[in-house]
Amino acid sequence: MNNYKILLFDLDGTISDPKEGITKSVQYALEKMNIFKADATKLEGFIGPPLQESFARYYGFDEEKTQRAIDLYRERFTDKGMFENELYPKITLLLERLQTQYTLVIATSKPTVFAERILQYFKIDSYFELIAGSNLNGTRTSKTDVIKYILGRYKECKPEEFVMIGDREHDILGAKNTGIDSIGVTYGYGSPEELRQSEPTYIVHNVNELLNMLIRHDSVGTL
Repeated sequence: MNNYKILLFDLDGTISDPKEGITKSVQYALEKMNIFKADATKLEGFIGPPLQESFARYYGFDEEKTQRAIDLYRERFTDKGMFENELYPKITLLLERLQTQYTLVIATSKPTVFAERILQYFKIDSYFELIAGSNLNGTRTSKTDVIKYILGRYKECKPEEFVMIGDREHDILGAKNTGIDSIGVTYGYGSPEELRQSEPTYIVHNVNELLNMLIRHDSVGTL
């Protein structure tokens, strides 16, 4: 392993499983736009990428319809959807271990204000020195832009001292586009094929593997 100093964590599908809240909020938005019977399983593609991209990709919405859908999505998500969410097993223990050796940062396409509230809800916000996401006005939504922003906040560090950890191709491609390493996790919502094709620096299959990849050799163990 390289001598990483700063670990960038994706949120949805990496730290927590947000399927219920996201898919129900997407269903709510679609129904308000007279699109019914959107199966929750088929909406899993909304977990991870920016909403602007997903509504356009899966429903062919133009810019105006996409913004309308996002506004409707947020009506439900801010009220209850963000809390229909659960941490993956052992994540808190993982963060406790890693915090002693690294600087931890959240890098998400979700609006920063939502990410902050979710981390506070789970009482894990204190593990992260920085929480970086998109802006509510629709800017800085791509993972590439989010990572660029983070690199700008840590100008004293070299690109080889960062690694992006995430479950979707957007995480891996964002890392590639900014010249940093990446770790793909297969326990989230990106398929093994999606992760392999995006060519992360490393792939792990569970939280313990992630711990043992990152923790210093004299501290390796299980959670």
